[in-house]
Amino acid sequence: MSQHDVVNFADAPLKTSERRLADLPDRVVEGDPQHETKLRFESPDGAMIAGTWTSTPGKWHAFTQRDEFCYILSGHCKLIGEDGKVQTFRTGDAFLIPNGFRGYWEIIETTVKHFVIRQHDE
Repeated sequence: MSQHDVVNFADAPLKTSERRLADLPDRVVEGDPQHETKLRFESPDGAMIAGTWTSTPGKWHAFTQRDEFCYILSGHCKLIGEDGKVQTFRTGDAFLIPNGFRGYWEIIETTVKHFVIRQHDE
């Protein structure tokens, strides 16, 4: 596949990875969330990626230094800002987490999402 081909999320992923989030120091707040990521696109410079992500229940500090668009395929999750604002998302919801967001992801029931992430330098 060339970098200029349209990416069909129904096609096989470029690669699949699994991660136990607790393996990242000081990230997890509650539970033992397990993540599977099916990478479907990566720009030549690595600054933009897209794919499908699955997480089991748990709560962790949200990653920063990125813009992330999400479309929830199944499940139930919350984003909790450090100011205490809680937003709940379920199947069919779409949202954008802007660069600079500080807070938490909380997965209430196993959640599957399509995502597009644009990384920013630290």
